[in-house]
Formats: sequence, C-alpha cells, structure tokens
Amino acid sequence: MKTALMIGSTGLIGSQLLELLLESKEYEKVITFVKRDSGIQNRKLKQHIIDFDKPETYQNLVIGNDFFCTIGTTIKKAGSQEAFRKVDFEYPKQFATIASQNKVNQFMIVSSLGANATSSNFYLKTKGEIQNFLKDCNFESVFVFQPSLLLGNRTEFRLGEKIGAFFMKLFSFLLIGNLEKYKPIESKTVAKALFKIAQQNKKGFHVIESDSIQEIANNKS
Repeated sequence: MKTALMIGSTGLIGSQLLELLLESKEYEKVITFVKRDSGIQNRKLKQHIIDFDKPETYQNLVIGNDFFCTIGTTIKKAGSQEAFRKVDFEYPKQFATIASQNKVNQFMIVSSLGANATSSNFYLKTKGEIQNFLKDCNFESVFVFQPSLLLGNRTEFRLGEKIGAFFMKLFSFLLIGNLEKYKPIESKTVAKALFKIAQQNKKGFHVIESDSIQEIANNKS
C-alpha cells in the first residue's frame, strides 16, 4: 500500500481526487499540504498546515510514493501575474524539487490544454514552463494532464467560465476528430484519470491531453 502526497486538495479537481484517494485500497496514507485547516476528518488523512513560502519548514514531510499537484489559480483571483506565477509555477517547482530529492516515485500535475513555454499568453506560458521544469526532475514517472475547459462547482463564481462552458457544451457535438480534445471536461473525470494513471506505474515523461483524459477515466479496466 502506498502513500499519496498532495497540494491543491481543496480545489475543484483536488477535492474530488482527495475523496478518491481516501476511499481507495491502494493508499494507506494521504498527506496534504494546505494553508489552512480543511476540516476534513479521516483516519488515512494527515494534513500539514504550512507556509508555502518557507520550504525549509516542510521539506522533511514530503515523503511518499505518488505526488499529486492540482494547485492552481487565475491571474484575476491572484491579483497579478507575479502572484499567479507563484502559485502555478513556484510552488509546484518547490514541491517537485523536494519530492525528487526525497525519492518520491511519481509526480502528477494538472496543467492546461495549450500549455507552451513559448506562448505569448502568460497563463499558457507559465503552465508550459513548469512542464519543462518537470522534464528534468529525477522522478521515475511524470504525468502532465492538460484538460480543456473544466466543468464543476467551484467555490468562487467565474462568469467567463460559466459563459464559456455554456457555449462549449452547446456546440460540443461539432468537436470531432482532432477537435475532440477541446470539448469541456468534468473536473471529476480529471480526478478519476489522475487516480487511475497513478496505479499504472508507467515510466518516463507523459503529456495527456483532454480527450485522452476522458478516455482513461471511461476505461473500465
């Protein structure tokens, strides 16, 4: 039985992944790193309330088998590009560095469809840069999940996403073939795929786009 490590456990995907991990037979312990108490009580859960900007205070706690990084924000919510980059690049980088040093086997991260370090879009550029960083980390396996527009009940209201989701669902029947990866995807589907991939023990660096995420989650095996 394994130990799962996680940042982003209170977010849209993370909260659903945490539920899967706690219910599973594959993990005997689930360790989360959070800024404040989540209020979740479970015999398998060990919650560390930390200052993310002080890695020296938690580096000895990042011990386990599979690391799940579902942390993320938006530039609007963060308040600036600098604050956004801290959450979506610096924190994953810090934890990946520590996890690699501590011999964690696998690192799984939720990125975004279209992530590219050379993109002119700051959001996609940042997502691409953390992907590139992970390529050089000493993990047995790295999986980068690139979902399209996420569907699900967020704690905060995002008008742009609501409008986008409405029209994307309305016209999703037109997205076939190479365009299928642009269909909106349920957050619980991404969580399920994250969990399933972690059990396959595939070596190397892998990027999984949205249509493949849907396929993995739907696979009965």
